[in-house]
Amino acid sequence: MKIKAEIMDEKAIDRALIRIAHEIVERNKGIEDVVLVGIKTRGVPLAERIAKYISRIEGKKPPVGSLDITLYRDDLTTDLEQPLVKKKDIGVDVVGKIVVLVDDVIYTGRTIRAAMDAIIDLGRPKAIQLAELIDRGHRELPIKPDYVGKNVPTSKNEIVNVMLEEVDKVNRVVITEK
Repeated sequence: MKIKAEIMDEKAIDRALIRIAHEIVERNKGIEDVVLVGIKTRGVPLAERIAKYISRIEGKKPPVGSLDITLYRDDLTTDLEQPLVKKKDIGVDVVGKIVVLVDDVIYTGRTIRAAMDAIIDLGRPKAIQLAELIDRGHRELPIKPDYVGKNVPTSKNEIVNVMLEEVDKVNRVVITEK
């Protein structure tokens, strides 16, 4: 894996997440009924960081859950019936809430479609919003993030790698070639 470019360092990631936190608070006129749900793996620490920044703004931390969408992906072949995700599995109640899905990179939109399916299986949220650290384009589904840390035009033969301290022991975003 040859690094082509570093597009965000630790400070740039923090600035983007602080801005996203402010935008979430502004758009929702506070954090009443807001829950953050990080999509495993790197969406979870991003959601926790955003919640920390929101608590600095609002004086209260919104609930944070984590969502594993593996069983909802449409690129897995299986003859088994899709299991339902339960509230206890993600750690937060979504019924009547403004659910902000948090992920590291949006590409085709398929991960987000799977996440929305999983959230809706838990009950009917008031709204679902999407926060992405990186939007690299090339959507295959009509999904657009509400909050974006950085738009990064890429070619289809490039990979955007988000590395976070909690998972990778470093904070940076790089582009590599396939």
